[in-house]
Amino acid sequence: MKTIASRPKIVMSADTSGLISQSGALLLLETLHVTGLNHALSEHLQRWRPARAIHDPGKIVADLAVSLALGGDCLADIATLRSQPELFGTIASDPTVSRLIDRLAADTTKALKAIRRARAIAREHAWTLAGPAAPGTDGHLIPIDLDATIVIAHSDKENATPTWKKTFGFHPMTAFADHGTNGTGEPLALILRPGNAGSNTAADHITATVLALAQLPRARRRQVLIRTDSGGGTHEFLTWLTRPGRRLKYSIGFTITDDIGEAILRLPATAWTPAYDADGHMRPGAWVAEITGMLNLASWPSGMRVIVRKERPHPGARPRFTDPDGHRFTCFVTNTRGGQLPELELRHRRRARAEDRIRTAKDTGLRNLPLHDFTQNQIWCEIVALACELISWMQMLALNGPARRWEPKRLRLRLFSVAGRLVRGGRRLRLRIAARWPWAPQIITAVTRLQALPAPS
Repeated sequence: MKTIASRPKIVMSADTSGLISQSGALLLLETLHVTGLNHALSEHLQRWRPARAIHDPGKIVADLAVSLALGGDCLADIATLRSQPELFGTIASDPTVSRLIDRLAADTTKALKAIRRARAIAREHAWTLAGPAAPGTDGHLIPIDLDATIVIAHSDKENATPTWKKTFGFHPMTAFADHGTNGTGEPLALILRPGNAGSNTAADHITATVLALAQLPRARRRQVLIRTDSGGGTHEFLTWLTRPGRRLKYSIGFTITDDIGEAILRLPATAWTPAYDADGHMRPGAWVAEITGMLNLASWPSGMRVIVRKERPHPGARPRFTDPDGHRFTCFVTNTRGGQLPELELRHRRRARAEDRIRTAKDTGLRNLPLHDFTQNQIWCEIVALACELISWMQMLALNGPARRWEPKRLRLRLFSVAGRLVRGGRRLRLRIAARWPWAPQIITAVTRLQALPAPS
C-alpha cells in the first residue's frame, strides 16, 4: 500500500524587498523604449500636462497600457506597477490617473488624434527594426481585417444600448493588420460605437479604413488588402474603396442574393475547382467557382469578381433552406485580377484570424469598458490598442518560432509572470530570475535582442 508523504506547512509573510513579481514585464518596457512609443506619447500629450505637474501624461498612458498588457482591466490595476518602482519607475496615484483621463476625455478629438499619431510614429519604427519580419517587406499585400464585435456592459453606461444579439452594451468596429500565419496581428483602429450600431454601416467601415491606413508607414499604403465579412459588402463601401487613385485591393464577403443563387444552380459540375485547406492543400468536400460572367454587375464597381465556395456541411450542422443539393454556400467579391480561385478563396477565408485578434484584445482590456462616459471609454479603447501593440511588437522584434503566435494569456503565464530579484553591483542593476523556470532562456534571449536594437534618437 502506497503512502502519501505529508507536505510541510508553509508560513507566508510580507517582509522581503528587492523581489519583482512580474519581472517579464521588462520585455514590454524595452519594447516601449526601442520603438520610441514612450517618447512619442510624451511629446504628443504634452498639452494635457498641467503647470507644475509631476507626472508626464505620456508616461501615465504608457503605464496604463503596460498594466493592461499584464492582465489589468481597469484604471486601478496600475497599482501592480506602483508597488515595484525599481522596475517601472514612479507611477502616478489613482486620482492623478483619473484626472488625466477626464482631461483627455474633455478634448476627445484632439486627444485621440494625438495618441494615434504617437502610435503611427512608433509603428513605423517598429516595422523598420523588424526588417523581413514586418508586414509588407516581402512585397506582398498587407491584409487589414475589419470586423465589429459586441462588448457587454453590466451597468448603465453612456451610449450602452441593446444590441442585435439581444445583449446590452457597445458594438465597436475594429481594424487589424494581419502578420500572417507566422505571427499574430496588431490593431490599427478600435472605434467605439453604441450597441445599436449596424454591422453593415458603410460610413463606419470607411472611417475604420481611413484610420487604419493612417497608421501604416506611408511607403506601405499602396500594399493593402481590405478584408471584411458580408457586413462590408455594400455599394457605398465598395465604391469608396475603388475610387480612382486609391489603389486598394479588397476581398469582401457578399450576401447570396436570388440572382447569385440561380447562377450557382446553373453552374456545370466542371466549373467547380477543389478548394484548399488552411495549409494550402486540397480539401476534400469543398469547391470554388467564379460566377462573375453570369451576373449583371453594372451597378457595382468595375473589375469586381464574384467567387463562390460550396462544401459539405460538417457533422451536426443544420441545413438551411438556401443550401441546395445539401451543400453549404458562401460568397465573396474581390478586385484581384489574377490568381487561382482556391488561393483567392483561402486568402479571403484567412480573414477569420480577425476573430483571434478581437479575442486577444478582449483579453487585454476590451472585454469590459470600465468607465461611465462614452468619451472616457473612447480613450480607454486607445489604451487597449496601445497594450495590444506593445505585445505584438515585442513578439515581432524579440521572439521567433511558435512564441510569435502566443496569445496574451500564454505570454503572461510563461514570460511576464516570472518572479525576479533586483541585484545591484559593479554600477549595474541586474534582474535575476530562477534558473529552473522553463522559459528562462527564452526570456533572456528576448530581452537581449531588444536591448541590442537602436532606439530612435
